[in-house]
Amino acid sequence: MSTQKPVRRITAPQITRRKGGDPIVSLTSYHAHTAAIVDKYADFILVGDSLGMVMHGMESTVGVSLELMIMHGRAVVRGTSRALVVVDMPFGTYEESPSVAFRNAARVMKETQCGAVKLEGGARMAETIRFLSERGIPVMAHIGLTPQSVNVMGGFKTQGRDEESWAIHEEDARAVAEAGAFALVLEGMVEPLAAKITRQIPIPTIGIGASAECDGQILVLEDMLGLNPAPPKFVKVYGNLGGQIEAAVKSYADEVKGRSFPGEEQVYR
Repeated sequence: MSTQKPVRRITAPQITRRKGGDPIVSLTSYHAHTAAIVDKYADFILVGDSLGMVMHGMESTVGVSLELMIMHGRAVVRGTSRALVVVDMPFGTYEESPSVAFRNAARVMKETQCGAVKLEGGARMAETIRFLSERGIPVMAHIGLTPQSVNVMGGFKTQGRDEESWAIHEEDARAVAEAGAFALVLEGMVEPLAAKITRQIPIPTIGIGASAECDGQILVLEDMLGLNPAPPKFVKVYGNLGGQIEAAVKSYADEVKGRSFPGEEQVYR
């Protein structure tokens, strides 16, 4: 008799089967507490290398290490039980060769117990995506504005404003789909191009600054909660946690200075 427990989390193949169906909900998360909240509503949670900027004050994602991704990935997996957890492969851990990518991706999967990894790049990464997929590692692809290439792009620039460039992005999308990616993130891409790509490929597209016609959407949690004082244009702010946190901290500081905290209810007799 098998002693294996049934898989209860959403899986990569289940995400793929959502193509053209109910929209796929996703957010980023970097630690257990927020992941536990997001887990109730998201189909997949991305442990994005954006944590370098959001959590660690880096200027870009380029400085994020594999160890940092694994640490945060473990925390998110521990805090969740339902959503598929996808962990970003950081810059420099997969570009060199498919074998290097497999070694690092396998480490991420083993040490975090996540269900998939994500890597940036289109046609140039197709061979690596195929190599990983054929060896049991589900891969989410990512094209358009790819933050790890910010130094080559010359900044965080919207992709597809020049219609003559559309063919390159369309080819990137086809290449990663044919290579075995189970889903594709379209970031910072003009709406009509993202909508066109969504219609062209057989795997779900996940938009971030792309199109409402994408098969799903993702945002950085801290952006949509109002913790980023200058969020990108494509972010809709659903809360004002930044202001609420500041107000709470001020109230605490005032009460400490006025010796009204701790009060009778907060001390032991």
